[in-house]
Amino acid sequence: MSTEPTGKRLELVRGLGPWASAAIVVGTMIGTGIFLKPAEMARVGRFVSVVFAAWIVGAVLSMFGALSFAELGAAIPEAGGEYAYLRRGFGPAWGFLFGWMHSIVGRPSSMASIAAGIARFLSFLIPAVAVPIFAWHFPGIDGWMKPYDFVFTWAQPVAVLWLVIMTIVNYLGVRLGGAVQVVLTIVKIASVLLVIGVAFFSGGSAHPADPIWPAALDGGILAAFLAALAAALWAYDGWEDLNLVGSEVEEPQKNFPRALLGGVSLVALVYLLFSAACLRVLPFDAVANSSHIASDVVEHVAGHGAAYWMTLAMVISAIGSLNSSVLSGARVPYAMARDGIFFKIADGIHPKFLTPSRALIFQGILAGLMALTGTFEELTNLFIFAAWIFYGLAVVALFRLRKTEPQMARPYRCWGYPWVPGIFVAGALALTVSIFIQRPGRSSIGLLMMLAGLPFFRYWNRRGSAAGAAARD
Repeated sequence: MSTEPTGKRLELVRGLGPWASAAIVVGTMIGTGIFLKPAEMARVGRFVSVVFAAWIVGAVLSMFGALSFAELGAAIPEAGGEYAYLRRGFGPAWGFLFGWMHSIVGRPSSMASIAAGIARFLSFLIPAVAVPIFAWHFPGIDGWMKPYDFVFTWAQPVAVLWLVIMTIVNYLGVRLGGAVQVVLTIVKIASVLLVIGVAFFSGGSAHPADPIWPAALDGGILAAFLAALAAALWAYDGWEDLNLVGSEVEEPQKNFPRALLGGVSLVALVYLLFSAACLRVLPFDAVANSSHIASDVVEHVAGHGAAYWMTLAMVISAIGSLNSSVLSGARVPYAMARDGIFFKIADGIHPKFLTPSRALIFQGILAGLMALTGTFEELTNLFIFAAWIFYGLAVVALFRLRKTEPQMARPYRCWGYPWVPGIFVAGALALTVSIFIQRPGRSSIGLLMMLAGLPFFRYWNRRGSAAGAAARD
């Protein structure tokens, strides 16, 4: 499956042009998060000012990360993104740890959470989707994990179905996946702008009871801000996905910085307007308690019929996000298996479609299992904690490569170096520490799953070294 009849190894094709590259950035960022996270941000942030501060700081951190990743992506346009950067900057073990986290925890939980978001939208259209099938109570572990009620509904199987469909789409070719992404991105931007337009032209009234400013800035407000920031960063997440398909981007020295900077700027503006639109139409408490915030805004202004069609557009939006997540995510296990430090089942390029077909299937199975066992909020929290550890480490690798490989060709250099990447690393550290303090149980499970890869790395690395020595003899 991975070689031509002549014996030459098949490689990924550079089939993602400027529009498809930008669509991957914007399409992954605008998905389920903007339609669901404003309610969670209102619940945990508790004040309008805290919510907007989280949106703004999240935009700044995402932009600083995009500026840093643009340099890395243009200089090292290889499949796997952070996997390639950490290998080059710190050595194979660090690249493996990212790849293991991404392949076993990060990307499957991200895909599962997007699919769970699609199911949440569908529950507005078809209430039976949210009907519980069975429930299980976990008493919790004192001081480590809070009591938890696991409720299994039809939403979980529906989420798995969407994962299967989008895996098949990307199995059939990167150009098909890229073309689908452009179309779905146009639909999702239009749906978000429609909600904003409906809200601002509805003649909504002020809500004097809304909590605007906290009475004092204390530790509780800081904790509320960091919790809201974690939710905002899920909505912003996706700016780094283009780097994962670096070996398939045409003219990476030009398209990386254009797609990353332009995409993040556009999304940040849209998100701020969307949040303002929600708070213009609904009181703060109503926003905080909403399960379908965008649908509720449209229903409040234009009635249930309009909300129905808007929710359908949001389903399409989320499908676009899931498509780009599936497309980019499989490149990491493929790259690792190609290098001999991952399960061999993930290696190989399909001879007809030129896609990492086995890695796509491997990734889809893990995501399906996670979708069956978690809800949208739980899966997004697990993803943010795991992912931002390595976002920060990848940018630390940028600093190291500037020193160890000063002659490396860098078609684009990070603006504001060293302050911009330095602030991003500090923000990533603060975020992950905050999530660990607030959710020690789930965070510990995530860390254990990451560290569980080290014995595999030692085995695969030793086997590769032995094979290399035998070849030389």
